Amino acid sequence: MKFPVFIAKRYLFTKSSNNAINIITLISAISIVAGSAALFIVLSGFSGLKDFSLSFSSIFDPDLKVIPASGKTIQFTDKNATDLTAVSGVADFTKIIEERAFLEFRGKNHIAYLKGVDANYMRVNTIDSTLLYGNWITEDEPVAAIGFGISRLLSLGVNNYTDLLRVMVPRPGDGQISDPTQAFNSAQLVVSDIFQVNEELDQKYIFTNLEFVRNLLRYDSTTLSALEIKLDPLADPLAVKKNVEAILGRNVEVKTRFQLNDKLYKMLNAENLAVYLIFTLVLIIALFNLVGSIIMIIIDKKENIKTLHSLGSTLKEIRYIFFLQGAMMTIFGGLAGIILGALIVGAQLQFKLKMITATLAYPMEFTFTNFITVFATISILGILASYLAASTIRPKLIED
Repeated sequence: MKFPVFIAKRYLFTKSSNNAINIITLISAISIVAGSAALFIVLSGFSGLKDFSLSFSSIFDPDLKVIPASGKTIQFTDKNATDLTAVSGVADFTKIIEERAFLEFRGKNHIAYLKGVDANYMRVNTIDSTLLYGNWITEDEPVAAIGFGISRLLSLGVNNYTDLLRVMVPRPGDGQISDPTQAFNSAQLVVSDIFQVNEELDQKYIFTNLEFVRNLLRYDSTTLSALEIKLDPLADPLAVKKNVEAILGRNVEVKTRFQLNDKLYKMLNAENLAVYLIFTLVLIIALFNLVGSIIMIIIDKKENIKTLHSLGSTLKEIRYIFFLQGAMMTIFGGLAGIILGALIVGAQLQFKLKMITATLAYPMEFTFTNFITVFATISILGILASYLAASTIRPKLIED
């Protein structure tokens, strides 16, 4: 073992004869442990919150979505379907026709998005996990699945064949309409299922079969609003995206799940960065205790420093001793803090210590990125603080 390392370890793990310095060193160590633990817990909380927030959008957002580059519709022929099926990485796809609709039931009104889907929809999206009760829509019946929010707003239950839900959509065409009653196409539906995701989505969508919406909007068999595509688990979304664009041409735009939720991703990442910077500032303030602690130890060990110099130690080696002491205190304290933070996060995941609602625990997640981020942050800041403290040793201190 090198001489500076040996002396630094002795100073780190041996109590000083001055009790005040022992207290200052203990406070410094506790600050490092607490700061590291707090940063790890907060980052783990934001990781869990990010996944929790995105889990709602991922229910309705596929791996890839084909939408019109302009206008409201795209053309999708049987040849396009055959070519799309042959694309490497495409597991399945579903056809979508979507239009904003006016809903009316027993004098109560609401505006939502009427979404016509085919039989493949549940193989592409995981909406089955959100269904409360009833039966999912069928291909050959005028039935619908509505959000819990729409059900509550319209006081509408399932399998009510006496009072039907009326759906009205704008009638396609150009020019002015002299009779306002002719501005909409309308039809009636029986609610067969209710889903629940979150308040926004529960009030936004009503699902029915593709042919019902196609007939309501007077679309032909090749006209769609969108295509939703499910990818193989190991497929590269960007590579598949290019192949799909090549098949469907320039009149469509293909977006990944990230691009569909780019604003949400950016907001969550910005919040995560802001919290990281705030807690890093807290760590910087805590490390001032480390600087003060090392300076106090240097003053206390003044006679020892002179002895070391007399024995042949250079000024650089003496500074290195106290630099190593501060760096080891930071690294060991940072690791202890991360372990403490990991125990708290594990306890939250296992025992649900903090609840958002009566049934929903605050989400947290272990990630290797958070571990590396906290360890790198505390190590870099600790090394800088140790260097700053060790650099206070001047030749005058040895010569006096």
